[in-house]
Amino acid sequence: MGKRIVILFFLLIFFIEKSVAQCAMCKAVVENGDASMAEGVNNGITYLMVFPYILVGLLFYFIFRYKKKVKN
Repeated sequence: MGKRIVILFFLLIFFIEKSVAQCAMCKAVVENGDASMAEGVNNGITYLMVFPYILVGLLFYFIFRYKKKVKN
């Protein structure tokens, strides 16, 4: 059951649609720039958004592993 949850978690992370949310300053810069700059800003936002999910996933993984050791 635990492996299924971990696999599902990673599948959801890897198949999330591209985020297009932007702050007001980023939106203003992108509106005045070209399409490649807009894509770069969106990629940067997505890149920054991934790390909290990775950290939380690692935290739960280590908690799960610790509880499994204690149980044995």
